[in-house]
Amino acid sequence: MAENCTHLSPVSYNALNAKQKELFNFQKVAARLADYGFNCIKLADDWQGADFLAYHINGTTTLKVQLKSRVTIKHKYRGKDIWIAFPHKRDWYLIEHDRLVEKVGECTCWLLSDSWNVRMDGYSSASINPKLLDSLSGNKLEPIYDSIPEDDKEPLSRTCWPDTEKKYASQV
Repeated sequence: MAENCTHLSPVSYNALNAKQKELFNFQKVAARLADYGFNCIKLADDWQGADFLAYHINGTTTLKVQLKSRVTIKHKYRGKDIWIAFPHKRDWYLIEHDRLVEKVGECTCWLLSDSWNVRMDGYSSASINPKLLDSLSGNKLEPIYDSIPEDDKEPLSRTCWPDTEKKYASQV
């Protein structure tokens, strides 16, 4: 019989398997990107190098995002307009991959490594040196809202969905 999960309790990240960790991380970064006006769509498999798409409310910006568990650069992402999202400590970062490679070159010796130069693969690290971390400060996804903001002037339905309200009001 399936376990009933009506009692909500925090999950231990370390107890999750690899796929569960990827979905957990997707939900965390998607929530943070919502604060910046993005709607995130998880893809079933990598599409053009992306794990998910982030559509902005401006209607013109779509980011192809590769989700990583730590800062990562890879040759296969170069020149493909891929954005890398990764956590470091309690923060999330989002940066265009090729710009990340530039910053890594300015702040570390990773581009001199065998994995980058000889194997032509990539480089990742769980730790970030202070110089690179400082250069990434503009790419940190700061939390904007701790909770759902309230609008004291009008009900949420009028603020967000004025056409829907008119449509259903006429059917009553």
